[in-house]
Amino acid sequence: MKLQRLTLLFLSSLISIGISAQNKILDSVAHLLEDSTYYGHQTQDPELLEQIRNMPNIEVGKGITFQPKNKLYKMTMRFRMQNLLSLDFDRNFSLNETEARVKRLRLRFDGYIFSPKLLYSIQLGFTPYDAQTLPNGNMNIVRDAMIYYMPNATWNIGFGQTKIKANRARINSSSALQFVDRSIVNSEFNPDRDFGFFGEFHKAIWGDFNLGAKGSVTLGEGRNWSTGKNTGFAYTGRIELYPFGRFKSLGDVAEGDFEREQTVKILLAGAYSYNDKTTRLSGQNGAIIPNGETRDLHGYFVDLILKYRGFAFYTDFMGRACDAPRFASDPEVCVYTGKGLNLQTSYLFRKNWEVALRNSTLFPDREIRPIIGYKRHNQTSVAVTKYLIGHSLKVQADASYNHKSEAIDPYNRWELRFQIELGL
Repeated sequence: MKLQRLTLLFLSSLISIGISAQNKILDSVAHLLEDSTYYGHQTQDPELLEQIRNMPNIEVGKGITFQPKNKLYKMTMRFRMQNLLSLDFDRNFSLNETEARVKRLRLRFDGYIFSPKLLYSIQLGFTPYDAQTLPNGNMNIVRDAMIYYMPNATWNIGFGQTKIKANRARINSSSALQFVDRSIVNSEFNPDRDFGFFGEFHKAIWGDFNLGAKGSVTLGEGRNWSTGKNTGFAYTGRIELYPFGRFKSLGDVAEGDFEREQTVKILLAGAYSYNDKTTRLSGQNGAIIPNGETRDLHGYFVDLILKYRGFAFYTDFMGRACDAPRFASDPEVCVYTGKGLNLQTSYLFRKNWEVALRNSTLFPDREIRPIIGYKRHNQTSVAVTKYLIGHSLKVQADASYNHKSEAIDPYNRWELRFQIELGL
């Protein structure tokens, strides 16, 4: 009995201390927010006030931010996950495959150290989709690890690993998509991430006309590859034109017109990427080229964005060229050369329901068609999304019809996908 009484007394003391501390914190928060007065009480404890000032700021969609009083550093922590259910059917609507998994689970840290001009960005991926082992055996958890010097809002330079700024769809975060995933055109031709030097420039030229330029010099073998033997580098440049001014709230890197632009906003951009002596079939992606050979790859990209009062339209044209896409040492392997076109449109209704349509087509070069087994690959998709807290909390469903014309093996299938995305 004595032990029980002592235990109850101990627990009661802890609860009393907890309630007292909670009231003290609430009084202090109210003191800070309401001119030092809360129901007639005032808080004079300087140590507690200092703790309140250094408490993290938490906001959905903007992460958890930590910053000390001296402001020598700032760190914002975010996470997001995408839970996916996908059903794959043949042309007669017989179920072929069911996929249910956490597609993306990512943790991100952004901020600055020592000076607001010296920034960093870190992103890690933890699902098999994100972290699959590379063809050279390297681990693949690190997605972004960048250090930036940004003296002003006009330009910045960075060193580390991040996305190559080539095509519009790849620049968009996978958290800011209207469909469950990007198009088949982007999947085939985008240069993805790489390690090297990056730079950006943005400036209003005259009136509302704005110019943007992005460039990079990278290893050329993709993220987490680490070394390249007897290879060159990848050189990428992108020019962006905003004839009617910049989009509100970075609308050029988030799909859908959440800001409901009151005047027409347009982005027209073009990019070129040259990957010198890469050892991978798609440059920054793909398997290792057979027999230790290398190839020079040329990538080209043109894209357009238009937004106006909830309506959005996108088009992406991109492709890849290579002087010798086939290999004598392995006639069943090739570099995918050719081009692709993506057309996408959407409308966001007042209660944040959105309907989107997309048509994507791949046009492989004649030389590689006998290897890949088709003349053209088309995917038509329709999506419905309910945005609860913008792109930070949304429910998505889309349906796609895939068809490969003049295919060696007939390819006609339907795909239904359902996804919930949550991010902080």
